Amino acid sequence: MAVDLAKVAKAKKIKYFLVSFVDLFGVLRSKLVPARAIGGMQKDGAGFAGFAAWLDLTPAHPDMFAIPDPDSLIILPWQPDVAWVASDLYMDGKPIEASPRVALKAQLAKAAKMGYTYKTGVECEFHLINKEGTDIYDERDTQEKPCYDQSALMRRYDVISAICDVMIDLDWGAYQNDHEDANGQWEMNWEYDDALKTADRHVFFKYMAKHFAEQHGMRATFMPKPFMHLTGNGCHINASLWDKAGKKNMFQDPKGELGLSQTAYHFLGGAMNNVEPLCSIFNPTVNSYKRINAPVTTSGATWAPNTISYGGNNRTTMVRIPEANRLEFRLADGAMNPYLAPAALLASGLQGIKNKTDPGKRVDIDMYAEGHTIKNAKKLPLNLLDAIRSTDKSKSVREALGDELINAYVKLKMQDWQNYKHHLSQWEIDTTLDC
Repeated sequence: MAVDLAKVAKAKKIKYFLVSFVDLFGVLRSKLVPARAIGGMQKDGAGFAGFAAWLDLTPAHPDMFAIPDPDSLIILPWQPDVAWVASDLYMDGKPIEASPRVALKAQLAKAAKMGYTYKTGVECEFHLINKEGTDIYDERDTQEKPCYDQSALMRRYDVISAICDVMIDLDWGAYQNDHEDANGQWEMNWEYDDALKTADRHVFFKYMAKHFAEQHGMRATFMPKPFMHLTGNGCHINASLWDKAGKKNMFQDPKGELGLSQTAYHFLGGAMNNVEPLCSIFNPTVNSYKRINAPVTTSGATWAPNTISYGGNNRTTMVRIPEANRLEFRLADGAMNPYLAPAALLASGLQGIKNKTDPGKRVDIDMYAEGHTIKNAKKLPLNLLDAIRSTDKSKSVREALGDELINAYVKLKMQDWQNYKHHLSQWEIDTTLDC
């Protein structure tokens, strides 16, 4: 029996609900619904005009309804009369397949049919910058290697502790926070869980980080590469498959290479095989390709992959095997869609298991310094256009995620690319005005 949101509102003295969904560009959309109306919304959904969001819909389409999932309910600790709830999108009584949360649930259903539960954890990196977006907020944060700097960390205790306190109150299993490799950059970690729960929390985390940054006179950005000389914002996905009951980790095998099972390596093979056409989902913006194809940063390393590779506990590869229980996909960045990226990873992994795809040999070298020594090493796309074209023409990705979703995503991302092409940069003026 689903939780009755109207009863919860009465018991918890909730006045309003943020009935929310995330569109294909990762934008969080919501309606503020008074508690008196939430019962009807839970049954029939909150109405939206789909064309007004980044979805492949027109003004002629009928109303789109966001039906809240009560299992995602979060009461805002800093405003306890307001609750947030994630929703699934429907039109004419049917789920909208080309919507991110619905897409993730579809892949989870496929995994369940194969006897698997999919669990993920994300490593969210972000910068705290000034309101204008022109520089980091902390003018004293200037070390060449600022990672783990305690003084800089404690100067931002106000914001970081406020966010972490909420994660603790919400029982997310928050366990560490640190100053990251770039000046003004942070990472906050909470425990992994079932993929849908992690994705909902990821969405809320980004909202929460921006909220508390604004409360303290600054701005939080998850932009992949906000400053060219500094390390960019990744969002590594730690993934594992478990049995249907969610009790046994199917990636673990003490007898396997690095302690991983054949299931894990076939999952990895599927991801490696599809990573080029899925790059537009893991790295969805024009700016994303300044992170994964970046020159050396002030700290000495970008910490972002530039080659399709995997290795053991090696942070220079695209996929890292840090322990014998999971795979860490280091390609995704801060702009990734919290639902679409794990859905794409699962879809390719399941395809790899089905086809028993071999991931190839692992590499145990410094890919930044010695990657050029590997013959025929596949490089990642250099820009969003190449990535989108690869997504569009990939038969395996279309088979894994479905034509409806891929067509919608490619169409909107091509429009995004064209909008970028209509922009004239200062660099072009500076270098070609007198050609």
